[in-house]
Amino acid sequence: MMARHELLGGLIQVYRRNGRYWHCSASIDGRQHRSTTGEEDLSLAKQFAEDSFIGLRGKARAGLLVNEKTFRQAADQFLKEYEVITEGQRSERWVQGYEIRLRLHLLPFFRQGAGISPAPDRNV
Repeated sequence: MMARHELLGGLIQVYRRNGRYWHCSASIDGRQHRSTTGEEDLSLAKQFAEDSFIGLRGKARAGLLVNEKTFRQAADQFLKEYEVITEGQRSERWVQGYEIRLRLHLLPFFRQGAGISPAPDRNV
């Protein structure tokens, strides 16, 4: 059974899965945000969760929270467009190979609902 604690009147949940670290989750603007606290101690995990929540809420109010697309959404869009883009250049079997690799390898690797953050602008 998973240990679970609520903070700030239920706005934040701190819980431990089967591992040694505590995790936290909170809903901000109707979207669920989850992360690991990286802490083994419950009191430190609670402090991290509160700080994280306050930071996220501040970013949301300032309009700085990015509403990320999930990997599944990006993969679905890729599959819709790839067949059209490669029409006449790649065989149907080639396109099916990409669909199979996405379904069997990539989608299970990227957990359900994982967001895709945009790459930061950097001079390389």
